[in-house]
Amino acid sequence: MQYYLHVLKNYVGFSGRASRKEYWMFTLVNLFVTIALAIVDGVADTDQLFSSLYSLAVLLPTLAVGARRLHDTGKSGWWQLITLIPIIGAIILLVFFVKDSDPGDNKFGPNPKAKF
Repeated sequence: MQYYLHVLKNYVGFSGRASRKEYWMFTLVNLFVTIALAIVDGVADTDQLFSSLYSLAVLLPTLAVGARRLHDTGKSGWWQLITLIPIIGAIILLVFFVKDSDPGDNKFGPNPKAKF
């Protein structure tokens, strides 16, 4: 949960690096919250109101942590735009997200593995 809150606190921090654990823990909690809100929307018959508001609220933090995760592998955050290429782009981005950190410091900052 600390990773999720850390990402939300650093919601516009596009500089620096994010470890694999930080990125994937945020993604996991984000998925659970989205599923819970979808269930609430279904039960309350709100036409996806809560899910849409939550998705809008976490849009910037999601982009920011994705950019920092790419920085951790030595790539620019602009690589997130590769998802505009159907299917193949998402697969390539997934490979970048699961790749291990660059050892030591890189041009985006120090290795975040010692942070938590």
